[in-house]
Amino acid sequence: MAKCATLVYQGSQVAFLTQHGKEQLVRDRLEDALGCQLVHTSSYDTDLLGTFTNEVVRQGSQLDAARIKAEIGMRLTGIHIGIASEGSFGPDPFVGFTPWNSEVLLWIDQTLGIEVQGFAHGPAQSLQRTIQTLDELHSFVTEANFPSHHLNLRPEHALGAQWQKGICDLQELIHAFHLAQSQTAGGGVLIENDLRAFSNPTRQALICQATEDLIQKLRSACPQCAMPGFSLKKKLSGLPCRLCTQPTQLPIGEVWQCVSCTFQEQILANTPEFADPARCNYCNP
Repeated sequence: MAKCATLVYQGSQVAFLTQHGKEQLVRDRLEDALGCQLVHTSSYDTDLLGTFTNEVVRQGSQLDAARIKAEIGMRLTGIHIGIASEGSFGPDPFVGFTPWNSEVLLWIDQTLGIEVQGFAHGPAQSLQRTIQTLDELHSFVTEANFPSHHLNLRPEHALGAQWQKGICDLQELIHAFHLAQSQTAGGGVLIENDLRAFSNPTRQALICQATEDLIQKLRSACPQCAMPGFSLKKKLSGLPCRLCTQPTQLPIGEVWQCVSCTFQEQILANTPEFADPARCNYCNP
């Protein structure tokens, strides 16, 4: 099993490029757990890499975007360790109806030549609707958890229309609504939750969870080479059914892997010897 790697980053500086206040969510947790010093920079406009409102479409994957941010942050600060946060939103992976937020916090150590990834996933506060009346506006703000969660809006179908973003005051929102209405012939206004980190407390909570996941991995040392980042690679299913002995989807163990030397270790799950037939696809299809 993994050893604890507690002193690897004691006293190290870590670059963090963000312009959306994420350093306030990450700093204390990382510094307390690892003994490192977070060096925040906002000297690059990260919106150039993609925006949730699609003025700029993100190129590549969520992890690709995080990697670019971390590399830019290290280059700007001259520090050889960097982290970056990147979020994505879509339907939930179970039934596809609930808005879903996936967060990654990527740690890159250029000196050791490793990348470690912290993840968190969960329901998102991410609503979008086209409205035409003040009654519809007031109904939407209740569902959108306004004003703790900020809102964006713009005219519907207006060529070149700009989003008004980060609205957190009701009078400001009503004014923005009337302004947007005046800019479109049909009177429709597109309104949605602002998904930027500083505007969305639900997302902030998941970034904190991703930070804890990252910390656990960085504090886990490989049994073979002692590098940080020894963590779960995949779960092994196949616990046999008590009635028919066929393998089920229930876990029998886990595979942990080093991010540096790729050493793997299989760990048996602490489970009963057999699965309940109610969980078996053969006995209970």
